[in-house]
Amino acid sequence: MAIDTPHIVSPIAVFDLDGTLADTAGDLVGTLNVILEREGLAALPVAQARDMIGAGARALIERGFEAAGKELAPSRLDELFRQFMVHYGQNICVRTKLYPGVEAALDRLEEAGFILAVCTNKVEEHSVKLLDALGIGHRFAANCGRDTFPYFKPDPRHLTLTIERAGGDPGRAVMVGDSRTDIVTAKNAGIPVVAVPFGYTDVPVRELGPDLVIDHFDGLFAAVRAVLRPMAA
Repeated sequence: MAIDTPHIVSPIAVFDLDGTLADTAGDLVGTLNVILEREGLAALPVAQARDMIGAGARALIERGFEAAGKELAPSRLDELFRQFMVHYGQNICVRTKLYPGVEAALDRLEEAGFILAVCTNKVEEHSVKLLDALGIGHRFAANCGRDTFPYFKPDPRHLTLTIERAGGDPGRAVMVGDSRTDIVTAKNAGIPVVAVPFGYTDVPVRELGPDLVIDHFDGLFAAVRAVLRPMAA
């Protein structure tokens, strides 16, 4: 008589995009500066505006206007947001680059049987377009953006639904991110989180309580194995 054996779901690593997999600041701030200049305001240096990234395009526009000392009416913000999304979508991978070691880290995870997915607050269309332009879009079983579900980060359902869409199990999952939003999302979902310190955050990620911090993607595989629950390691 055949003996049923339990089906073991592969472990899954879920990545944020901006500031985690790729340094997108040049193109995001470049688009912000197009908007500012259209409004008669001075462009911002990327180094100054990096910390404005991370809360979405609307917040980036608002922060850009705040830095310029100009008030922005809600109705005008809606129109500038529309312009931002169009321009950014047309210039999404001009200066954007993967962080060093990303491709090798993804290789190592795939070789070990991990499912890979992306959970980002970029709109899904932009996330798909960017990752394809960077040559890694095909690696991800799911690429879920701000508009993919009725929920987005820091709502934990954005992460758990991404895992479900990718065919993963939240009990064998780890989140990789760069910001408070990623860390809070993972914690609220009961999923361990590995943080990178080179992304977009106004508070050093080590102060935000991730399970581990890695300074380079060379350390990702060991970190992921360290934080996953024993059955996933």
